[in-house]
Amino acid sequence: MSAARFLLAGLFLISSASAQSAPPVEAPAREAPADIYKSVIRIEVASQVPDYSTPWNAGRFSGGIGTGFIIGKNRILTNAHVVSNGRRILLNIYGSPQKYAAKVEFIAHDCDLAILSVEDFTNFEKLPVFTFGEVPQLETQVRVIGYPIGGDRLSVTRGVVSRIDFSAYSHSRADSHLIVQIDAAINPGNSGGPVVQDGKVVGVAFQGLRQADNTGYIIPTPVVKRFLRDIEDGHYDSYAELGLGDFPLFNPAMRKALKLPDDNTGVLITNVTPTGSCDGVIKPGDILMSIDGKQVDSAGMVTIDGEDVDMHEIIERKFAGDKVALRILREGAPKDFEITLKPLSWSRMYAIQYEVKPRYIMFAGLVFQPLDTNLFAASKFDDVTLRRLYGDFVPKGIFQKRPDIVVLTRIESDPLTSQLSDFAGYAIDKINGTEVKDLKHANELLHPKEKPEFFVIELFGAERPLVIPSGEAETATKRVQQAYDIEQLSNLED
Repeated sequence: MSAARFLLAGLFLISSASAQSAPPVEAPAREAPADIYKSVIRIEVASQVPDYSTPWNAGRFSGGIGTGFIIGKNRILTNAHVVSNGRRILLNIYGSPQKYAAKVEFIAHDCDLAILSVEDFTNFEKLPVFTFGEVPQLETQVRVIGYPIGGDRLSVTRGVVSRIDFSAYSHSRADSHLIVQIDAAINPGNSGGPVVQDGKVVGVAFQGLRQADNTGYIIPTPVVKRFLRDIEDGHYDSYAELGLGDFPLFNPAMRKALKLPDDNTGVLITNVTPTGSCDGVIKPGDILMSIDGKQVDSAGMVTIDGEDVDMHEIIERKFAGDKVALRILREGAPKDFEITLKPLSWSRMYAIQYEVKPRYIMFAGLVFQPLDTNLFAASKFDDVTLRRLYGDFVPKGIFQKRPDIVVLTRIESDPLTSQLSDFAGYAIDKINGTEVKDLKHANELLHPKEKPEFFVIELFGAERPLVIPSGEAETATKRVQQAYDIEQLSNLED
């Protein structure tokens, strides 16, 4: 029996007992809780996760259960992580065993939201549509509705809002947005379900906290509404970024050295990302005092709707092309600037990627792959130079010169490569004296029209280069391809 049925049965029994001892009293009309529960959809997903360790393989299959809810005609909102890498998506309406095939219409991995649709929406037409409210206030109660682990039926739990913060979204491992913390567990299966207050959705359940019991997080409506507005043109464009690194100014001695009053305002700009929104306008060493007229305190916080949140929340609610007013102190003098926001696509280097196949080259038993967080997670590189290249890729603008950091990730067993195993995990600097810009460029250098006598591959941080006799490379490639059943020797496209 579902949670909704338990509730209705309880009400029925109480009403029956009261009817025996007192005359019936007409109650005000109200929507039965089960009506809106029918619009909470069970999502069953079969997914295939790419294999970055052996990128020519198709990857492993897995599956899971999540939750979604109807927000409009043939629009079902859920989490991106529920349907990521999905190969088959099936939906169940509450109380019905019938399964409906679904597809992803829009997906935003940076804010962990997605929109699903079904081929025929007829059986969903009669179901209520959820509407959105505002960010719930601290110490107010909310309901979390979904299909968490532990049963096949709908579950409803209650929690109290305990924190409103700007924090990490675990799905991409690289993005932070506004979150609301509640004292109710968000368990596997709850993900994508509506969090309701006063009959309106105030958030989407999306992650829990392993280190604590009864602690869950929801994506609040400002993030959801921004996503829905972004896709109005039929395409998701992602977030814009300031492209600034900042440092808090709590220390009185530091404030005095920077000739700042002890008034708890301003943060120190430590880095300006090349090609970012503030490049050429703001400089390292500037003191950021306000954004769009909202004062920035010494912790980098601003006040929005009565709540103190990270200053980047102002940018979160804007789009590429929007103007932002910045006030800074430079050498003690105030200056005002207006910048135009734009996305920083290169920062996706630090985010887990989904729905893409690994890029790679297999050449004479050497496997080359572009460095990103998926590869880093699969390979656990320990070379200091490689880690530094990864960390500096965006902040120091390495992407301007090298769109890819190409890494020698594997050296398959073959007579030609038997003495080279120690070189796995190093980044490629040059091939035959030419700096490697990206994976496509590396492939061109390894397959020139006129073959050199040797392929000399220089590695960052290695004591000597790799030297491969070109006359033996093709034969070695064929041996390794056959030995490891590699159908495709390269994939140069995402």
